This record gives sequence, C-alpha cells and structure tokens, in this order.
Amino acid sequence: MQHAGVRDHGTTHEQPLTRFAIERPLLTRLPDVPPVLAVWSEVKVHTDGHVVYRKALYSVPFTLVGKQLWLKATDTAVQAFHRHELVATHPRLRKPGDRHTVRDHQPPEAQAWLEHDPQWCLARAKDIGPACHAVILAMFNNTVLENLRGAQGIVRLREKVGDARLNAACERALAFSSPQYRTIKTILDKGLDSEAAAPSTTTAPTDTYLNGGRFGRDLQSLLIH
Repeated sequence: MQHAGVRDHGTTHEQPLTRFAIERPLLTRLPDVPPVLAVWSEVKVHTDGHVVYRKALYSVPFTLVGKQLWLKATDTAVQAFHRHELVATHPRLRKPGDRHTVRDHQPPEAQAWLEHDPQWCLARAKDIGPACHAVILAMFNNTVLENLRGAQGIVRLREKVGDARLNAACERALAFSSPQYRTIKTILDKGLDSEAAAPSTTTAPTDTYLNGGRFGRDLQSLLIH
C-alpha cells in the first residue's frame, strides 16, 4: 500500500490514497441486515396461467397469459413482475412439479370450477339419490383430483334430466361396475335408465359405497398444494 497507494493510477491518474481520503466522509454504514440474494429470470406465462421456475409452477393473473414476465427468486419467495410492476408473490417451492396457485389469479369460470370441490359434489349427489352418491364415492375412492371434473359433470346432469332419472342411471352404471361420467351420460342419452339393469357377474360396489364408503386418502391432503 505504501507504494501502490501513492503512485498515479493508470485509469484515474490519481493517487489512490488521496482519492480514498476525499471519498471517506461520503461513506455510509453497511446495513444491519444483510442484503437478500436473488436470481432474476425472464419467463413466459403458460396457457394455464402459471410460470415455471426450476420446474415448479407459480400462478399469475390470467390476463397475463402469453406475456413475458421477470421473476425474482430468493431463498424463501418467488415474485413476478410485469413492466416493473409486482403482480404475484409466492413461497418458494423446492420439489419439481409442485404448484402454488392463488385463486384470485384464475378467471371467473375457473374459480367457479374450483369452488365445486369434492365435498360440494358429494353433498349434491346425496341430495340426488343413494346411487348417485355411491357413484361419486366410487370415483373419489382413489383418484379424487383426476375424477373431480367427471363428478362435477355427473352432478350437473340433474339440471337436464332431474334427480330421479339421474339416480336411476347411476344405479345402472353401478350394476355394471362402471361409475363414470361417460357411462352415465350414455345411459341417459339412450334412455336406458328406465330399464332394469342386468345382474353383474362381478360384485357390484353399490353396497360398499352406500354403507359407509370412505376415501382411500384424506381429501384435504390431496387438495392442498
């Protein structure tokens, strides 16, 4: 320092120690809290209203589908910015494939779909009749999320055909061990709900689901992301 500090610098053409002495009164204290380290990346919003960072998915307002956003990722959070405006904040996810969705980011029709959850389907099915309730229980036994849309579709059929016909169609579907939306819709379309179901060669699941059927997994554990 005794030599380098007093000789002219090749770029500034000033002695470093002289320059340091001038700048020292202008220095401020380091912050008490260390700065948060962040990684910035540019991403495109997918058609499902999510962006991807390190194989995890985060929702943004649906109006931004197809837009380019900037993501700021820290050790604890992921934030999305559009034209320098913060549009979403999420907890940082670690597992590839994990998804964090804010309901308000979804379009109105998607919000309505999400509100018709398994409990909603089961309550409506119970009102329709025991066979319809058994069908929905059968669908939710192992794959709740995969069958939610089908269950919603079955319950909505009551608006077209009424509870009695729908429950009869569900009873026929159970007799043939096919508690699925497509089967029930076909039965109704062809008017087969008014015909007596042929005995099944396999044990029909009706009694199982009517008498205390339960989920193979806890619903809440499947629905919470």
